[in-house]
This record gives sequence, C-alpha cells and structure tokens, in this order.
Amino acid sequence: MFWNQPAHALGAITASLAAPPSGASLPEPPKLDPVVLVLQASVPVKLVLLLLVMFSVTCWIVIGVKALHLARARGESAKFLDAFDRASGFAEIAQGLSAFRGSPFARIFAVGYDEMLRMTGGTLRKLDDAQGMHVESATRRAAAKEVSHLESWMSLLGTIGSTAPFIGLFGTVYGIMDAFLSIGNQQNANLPVVAPKIAEALIATAIGLVAAIPSVMAYNYFARRVQQLGDIMEGFAADVASRARMGGL
Repeated sequence: MFWNQPAHALGAITASLAAPPSGASLPEPPKLDPVVLVLQASVPVKLVLLLLVMFSVTCWIVIGVKALHLARARGESAKFLDAFDRASGFAEIAQGLSAFRGSPFARIFAVGYDEMLRMTGGTLRKLDDAQGMHVESATRRAAAKEVSHLESWMSLLGTIGSTAPFIGLFGTVYGIMDAFLSIGNQQNANLPVVAPKIAEALIATAIGLVAAIPSVMAYNYFARRVQQLGDIMEGFAADVASRARMGGL
C-alpha cells in the first residue's frame, strides 16, 4: 500500500507521474502575431488604428502630389526666368508665356503686364509714379497669392504630424487600461493575460509615429522650399514693376 511506503519512495513515484514520458516535448507557448493582435483588439483600439492608417495614407498622397507640384514649379520657373532675362521687352515675353503654365513667376509677370497695359490703355510706354506703384502692388499681391498656392495642403501635413502621436498615445493608454481591467477581472497577472493587451497598445503608438514622422519631415522640407521660392518671387515682383515703369524694356 502507498501509505506503507517510505517517504523517499513516495517522492520518486510522484516525480515519475509528473514527468512527461520519455521522448515527448512540452507544448510551446503560443506566439503573439501582430496581425492577430490587431484583428482581436478592442473596438476603440481598432478605431484608433484605422484612423492612423488613414492619416498615413493621406500623408503619403499629399507628399507625392506636393513633390510633383514643387518640382514642376521650380523646373518651369528656372526656364521662364532665363527667358525673362534674355528677352528684349515685355512684348516678347508675353508671346511665349503659354509655354510656362506651371511657373508661378510667369503668372506674376502676367499680372504685372496686364496691369501695365490697363494703365496705359494697351500701349507700352513709361509709367508715372502712381501707375508704377499700382503695378508693383499688383505684382506683390500676385506673389503672395502664388506662395499661398504653393503652401496648399501643407497644413494637412502639419496637422497629421502634430496630432497622430497623441491619437496613438490614446490607443496606448486605452490598451494598458484594458490590460489592468483584465488582471482585475481574472485575478491573474500572468503574461498570457497581460501581454496581448499591452502589445496591441504599443502597436497603436508605433503606427502613430509611422504617420507622424514622415508628415513632419515632409512639412519642414516643403516649407523650406516654398520659403526659398517666396523670397525669389518677392524680388521678381519688384523687378517686373521696375521694368514696367520703364515701359516694359
């Protein structure tokens, strides 16, 4: 009988019953899959992730469109400025103006040229001080308008870059709070209970950073490029006005 066996014999029997059979391996613990964690996440965390993914996609669309916009503006503006410097007068520049539709400098010149013709009744002649100031004011307004056009959609990049980390942080806070609630409800603080909730919370933070970092970098890059073009356009507007005072020579 077992109760008549010595203590060391009973210990050996218990150990043999608890030990797995020879050649058998213990089952591996389940591995956490990020995709599964996202699919099984709570509804608020899913909404946060969906919003951040939409932010990220929108960010890259705006970056692509704005990069093409600035590249075209810079390329055609370089060609127009070269033609502007080589032309003998405003009339020659105006004839080939349709070839530079993507250049903000061409549109500034068109505004100044139209205002000069309006002041002189359609003839190219020297302007007096009042007329020259009016043309200069018109070209400066046109330059400011072109800068605003170049800055279009950049505010969206700034908004995404500033808000995406906080939205991701909200998902993180909610996920950690959900993890603590699971601990309290199940009275169990083991890793299998806590790890999935914390992992899905950290995924929200990661996606928030993925959306925010390119937005901030692109915003800073485009802002610097637009500022450079804006400074050149301001000087160009004054140049158009000064040449208009001399009759467009």
